[in-house]
Amino acid sequence: MAIPITVLDCDLLLYGRGHRTLDRFKLDDVSDEYLMSMYGFPRQFIYYLVELLGANLSRPTQRSRAISPETQILAALGFYTSGSFQTRMGDAIGISQASMSRCVANVTEALVERASQFIRFPADEASIQALKDEFYGLAGMPGVMGVVDCIHVAIKAPNAEDLSYVNRKGLHSLNCLMVCDIRGALMTVETNWPGSLQDCAVLQQSSLGSQFEAGMHKDSWLLGKFASVNFHFVWRHRKVM
Repeated sequence: MAIPITVLDCDLLLYGRGHRTLDRFKLDDVSDEYLMSMYGFPRQFIYYLVELLGANLSRPTQRSRAISPETQILAALGFYTSGSFQTRMGDAIGISQASMSRCVANVTEALVERASQFIRFPADEASIQALKDEFYGLAGMPGVMGVVDCIHVAIKAPNAEDLSYVNRKGLHSLNCLMVCDIRGALMTVETNWPGSLQDCAVLQQSSLGSQFEAGMHKDSWLLGKFASVNFHFVWRHRKVM
């Protein structure tokens, strides 16, 4: 006997038909303190994200009640700060847990598409010299472009038989290489290294490492501390000390 199956729209069940967008949460209705505690960012930055990502997040949809860009961004920021899709966060902005998951995916994809606009290693001599001047002004160290480190980002096990992503703590992760400037702004990120790879190996095998070995950043330094080998290092063109 055939069993009829109905696909249910969670937001439709919760709120019924009506407006074309879900705008039950208004930024102007809450305090700056609330936004910082719930979403981790101030009001003006959230408005900036709405302007930056609005076109991507307003793509045509066949859903009866498309979720507004503002609500999608709040859902994603809530997840980024809490790491949870739990209904408490969704309830705060008037959407279901399933919609929370979709919003996080949509906003993350839109941010990744624009990453190169904000995360880029300086190429022109003037920008490089400006970085060196800032570091010298702070600590009196000449020639420093930035600081480098690795951070493990937890992931779901890609394959039960593949141990390459298991880090020294027994968890599945990616070992991500990051370089930032004196203000903490990211200049380069490499996220393709498995968690079992030690930090120094990631550094030496990275695209950034190849650039230094090829002489693309002569008379320039990156500073870092890698606990896996228990020593401080200064990495310069063709030299690790």
